[in-house]
Amino acid sequence: MESESSTFESCEIMAALLGSSPLLLQSWKLCAAANAAAPETFSVEVIGDVAFVAFSAVQILPGSGGGRELVALEGDAEELFWPLNRHREELRAPAMADSGILKIFMSIFTHQNLLEKMTKVMEKSKSIVITGHSLGGAAASLCTLWLLSLFHSKTTHHPLLCITFGSPLIGNESLSRAILRERWCGNFCHVVSNHDIMPRLLSTPLSSSLSSQLHVLLRYWHLSVASPQFGKLATQLSEKEKDELFRVVLAHSNTISNSEEGSIQSQFWPFGNFFFCSGNGAICLDNAISVLKMLYLLLKTSVPNISIEDHLNYGDYVKKVGVQHMERKNFASERLPNSSYEAGLALALQSSGIPFQDEVARMAENSLRTARRMGQTPNLNAAKLAVSLSKITPYRAEIEWYKASCDEAGDQLGYYDCFKQVNTSVKHARVNMNRHKLATFWNRVIDMWENNELPPDFNLRAKWINASHFYKLLVEPLDIAEYYCRGKHITHGHYLKHGRDRRYEIFDKWWRGSDAADKGNTQRTKYAGLTQDSCFWARLEEAKELLEIIKCEGDVRKLAPVWKSLENFERYARGLVERKEVSKDVVAKNSSYTLWAQELRALKLNM
Repeated sequence: MESESSTFESCEIMAALLGSSPLLLQSWKLCAAANAAAPETFSVEVIGDVAFVAFSAVQILPGSGGGRELVALEGDAEELFWPLNRHREELRAPAMADSGILKIFMSIFTHQNLLEKMTKVMEKSKSIVITGHSLGGAAASLCTLWLLSLFHSKTTHHPLLCITFGSPLIGNESLSRAILRERWCGNFCHVVSNHDIMPRLLSTPLSSSLSSQLHVLLRYWHLSVASPQFGKLATQLSEKEKDELFRVVLAHSNTISNSEEGSIQSQFWPFGNFFFCSGNGAICLDNAISVLKMLYLLLKTSVPNISIEDHLNYGDYVKKVGVQHMERKNFASERLPNSSYEAGLALALQSSGIPFQDEVARMAENSLRTARRMGQTPNLNAAKLAVSLSKITPYRAEIEWYKASCDEAGDQLGYYDCFKQVNTSVKHARVNMNRHKLATFWNRVIDMWENNELPPDFNLRAKWINASHFYKLLVEPLDIAEYYCRGKHITHGHYLKHGRDRRYEIFDKWWRGSDAADKGNTQRTKYAGLTQDSCFWARLEEAKELLEIIKCEGDVRKLAPVWKSLENFERYARGLVERKEVSKDVVAKNSSYTLWAQELRALKLNM
């Protein structure tokens, strides 16, 4: 799983922000107030220019199985979180959230007039902090995702930060990666104490008996956070039940932690920054795999009773974070490594509360090293790809030269029709070879992007949007020409539905989602260098077939839909030509389009 940036960039900035400001302490105080004053809903408090929206931990989790069923963001949820569903095809799996937690948020949104209240909050403040404890933290995360989706199409919006305490993981890997693709991870900070079982509990498959014990535990927590006196009277788990829950959660976490980095299988995935705190300090991570491993390693240093009770002790931890940040606790000189990087790792281990020189400490150190390594790799890969892109420029230049020579040739066929002809010349062979080399390069780019080996905003960077778009406009007409030259449309069907390579569809999405797509809609004074619809020739090939059907079909009743499709393309093509959004090879004297247009006019006159 990729990270948004290097561990020693965004994570350190987030850690410094929380350690040097009263945000954590203020957020926790408002969570505690919301637990008592606003059960099953949220409370709002404006402090200066900052609005704090705190979701209560006192929530009823639907479902007898603990609410751990994952569901896709569909129906009303699809409308609220629409940007996250844009990546479904790219991620090859839908973004999914815990059904119980999603129901909690949807109930609040529907019955508490969340949109109306948040609109009033935005009128009174310049920035917003969404916070929540336990299940309230999960609702706060969904509320933040909703607001980010709401802000998505607006030019200006409020700075937004979500701070949760002891919140369970809320969704699958696709949800995590979609959030990463939208560059929203920096808006989240999940505070997790090293002994709190809750962030690990709801993501653990439980038997029916343990699920019922989970509901007892949640009821105990709900009553405890609402009122300490009720918490003492609440039905508590026996020591045996606590041991069983702790053992199952630890075993499940161990399975995830011991998996290889590239093969970790977990139903629930983290996203955003995770602020692991202990009595000794705190560390901040944003790499999903390292977070999953640390969730296990920190829990391993706990015992059942402490792990369950620690869910309510965040107030003690957040008070210490600011003090420890100011004190800058140091190691004894004899234990301080010479390397600043090694010293940073040692300090992080001490802050996490893991015993020094322990087996768990060595595993945690490896996890921290992995987080830093994986955080840097995507940017390094992007830099290397930029070098590779410059090396394939000659292949592209040769194809451009070939296009220019075809457009200026005496036969006036144009680029597309010249390549479509059966040709054994050396020039044709070189262009075909270069076409395959470029396809190999861009397929590698797509594979790296889909395998999370590139930065999450790679598809939003102007350099790669423009390069991929130019490649598509230049080369796809050649792919179409070869497809029809080889008669593949007869055996497989037309190009648009059965022959188009997936990389072109991905590049289409990159281009449509960029600012450059809107800037290109300006009036042209001469024909474009490349036809702006890379599939123009494929649409023409279908129109040519429709024309043949009309010429051969005797039943007039069957021709109505054919004529309609034909006229739709005619209007579309004429519009492109009039706006000069086609290359001059389209309007060449003997091009396929010119001959087709002449044949269509003659047919209309005869009819």
